[in-house]
Amino acid sequence: MTPIYKVLKNKDVSINPIWIMRQAGRYLPEFREIRKLNPDFIKLCLNEKLAAEITLQPLKRFELDAAIIFSDILMLPYGLNQEVKFKKNFGPQLGNLNLDTISKLDEIDFVKKIYPVYKAINLVSNNKFTENKNTIGFVGAPWTLLVYMLNKHSPKLKLKDNFFKDDFLINRILIILEKYLKLHIKNQIDNGANVIQIFDSWAGLLEEKDLPNYVYIPTLNLVEYVKNLNIPVICFPRNIKNYKTYCEVVKPDAINIDYNIDPIKICRDIKIPVQGGLDPKILLSDKEIIKRETIKYLDIFKNHPYIFNLGHGILPETDPEKVNYLINIVKDFK
Repeated sequence: MTPIYKVLKNKDVSINPIWIMRQAGRYLPEFREIRKLNPDFIKLCLNEKLAAEITLQPLKRFELDAAIIFSDILMLPYGLNQEVKFKKNFGPQLGNLNLDTISKLDEIDFVKKIYPVYKAINLVSNNKFTENKNTIGFVGAPWTLLVYMLNKHSPKLKLKDNFFKDDFLINRILIILEKYLKLHIKNQIDNGANVIQIFDSWAGLLEEKDLPNYVYIPTLNLVEYVKNLNIPVICFPRNIKNYKTYCEVVKPDAINIDYNIDPIKICRDIKIPVQGGLDPKILLSDKEIIKRETIKYLDIFKNHPYIFNLGHGILPETDPEKVNYLINIVKDFK
């Protein structure tokens, strides 16, 4: 049994497996070399050989316990024929949303359009570098994808003023998203993903009263689906105000916490395994601070099933040597 499975399935508190969100990517010089030659991000995600190579890069460097596939949550709207492109120093830009086109889409066409993602997972899961490690597949949560599809770019701090004006459109998109997210999850699992993480990056934009309709119920449907496939599911509802209620309603196998929440409160309130929490900016500081902050999380969760990770993706300016230092602290912790 892999170290991550020991925590997720056996609630083992004697180990602290580690992987890092966005571990395959911009902070690694070997990734930047590939990126220089492949400026189109979507095309890079759809190059199964390069996507697999990028996914494995951090495992060749570091003693990590999982590979997470190099892809993007926006491959889903891309597969639904909404235009998706990435602009340097701005982020994703999405084209106009045509509900008619999306409603008529065939499942076979969707799978065909993003099939290289599944081939990349297959290559990774059958590689010697993932022996006794997990291969993590992932999706964006319905709410977060809805935000991108309607907002057409990262909302940063707030949604556009008329975001909720068309109830019919929102509910129709959520129904379509559930169908294709399940298909996307199933194809990842069929090709070797043995953990699924659901990223709800914009959960924190909603008021408490709106969480049931847009976050709890749509995500619960996906969590139950993944569990029925006998695969553990981790949820990351970033900047949500009430992790306790989220866990009680959505019931993931583990919850990834962000760095704005008090880990002591999480440890006290939440019974399921916890993942993450460390502020990615800590990795930009000196080794003394990295050690102190890392041990703080390990100490807080020492009697709680815990997977070490960050409270958001690793920053591009992070020194890989600091990452190695962090991993060694986690591995040496007793």
